[in-house]
Amino acid sequence: MKKVVLLISFLIAGLCARAQYVSLSDAETQALKKNIESKEEVKKAFESYKHTAEQALNEQPNPIEIIVSQGVLAGNPAKTASLKALQDGNKIYALALCYRLYQQKAYLQKAQDFLLAWANTNKPNGDPINETKLEDFITGYDLIRNNVSTELKQQIDNWLIKVGEAELNSASAKPGKTTSFNNWNSHRIKTITLVAFTLHNTGYESRIYQELEKQINANLNADGSGFDFLERDALHYHTYTLEPLLRASMVIYRATGKNYFSYQSEKGASIQKSVDFLVPFVTGAKTHGEFVNSKVSFDKKRAENHEKGYEAGTLFEPANGVYTLSLAAYFNPLYIKDIQQVNSVRQKFNWQLILNQIMKPVTNN
Repeated sequence: MKKVVLLISFLIAGLCARAQYVSLSDAETQALKKNIESKEEVKKAFESYKHTAEQALNEQPNPIEIIVSQGVLAGNPAKTASLKALQDGNKIYALALCYRLYQQKAYLQKAQDFLLAWANTNKPNGDPINETKLEDFITGYDLIRNNVSTELKQQIDNWLIKVGEAELNSASAKPGKTTSFNNWNSHRIKTITLVAFTLHNTGYESRIYQELEKQINANLNADGSGFDFLERDALHYHTYTLEPLLRASMVIYRATGKNYFSYQSEKGASIQKSVDFLVPFVTGAKTHGEFVNSKVSFDKKRAENHEKGYEAGTLFEPANGVYTLSLAAYFNPLYIKDIQQVNSVRQKFNWQLILNQIMKPVTNN
């Protein structure tokens, strides 16, 4: 019965043109276009998306029925095939972005072709780590949803409803499981948030807020550390749980003004404190040998498989924290100064920082 109720909740999402909180509004798209035309660094950053979109016009979708990644070692054929198929997400985002910027129908048609191929093939199963990789698909769709015909929109919406349903009812979220509050749940919350706000399922917001508040309290600590960092002894997993929480918080803030970046839980934990915990490891003030005392056997298996970055004692790479700080810089631009200390010109001016400049919060809370 629960699944039926939740499905109806998603189905009540309207099909009319609505504001875009997951991607860019019309005004923001025009601001981005002006920046691309007037600022060389923005133009340079956009070039990779334009190139991807141009190539995708001559390519065919490569959807996969079940995404296989979580708990599978690199080199596994099923994982390799999934990761290759998931490259369609970047193509969809690039095509959708180029359509919104330049209004050329070829971009829209091709983005629809890719999305429909996935909608008709992919079968979500509620694995948060596998389905978090659909972020570019959802964000790309949000960019063009107002421009898609009612018939095609319904088909793609139905697929995203299934994605949301699978995550809402995910076995990983059952009480008593570590995955109900570790990084898995952060990714689950992010995916549900992206789907709900893309489909404008405003009736489901209270459940998202409840789960996000609960997750901040259970997953993060008042001193800025977190369960995943302590369990895995790896900043890799500290960033991996923060990034989905930041992405979900950004969408919620854009849509409602609720500020979950600075929100403090009953035990004094906050996303902001956990980002601040990461900062000295990104600036180089501190170093950390990764996975030395990890309690998870899979980490040892990846080390034995010689997967880069997973061998115990490998120092955390500051560049690997830049995306986390870039998301956080949406809420507090002072993190840009920390990013600028990373020894990489490419890292100092990335696409997220460009978007931050034009994606305005709805309030100044």
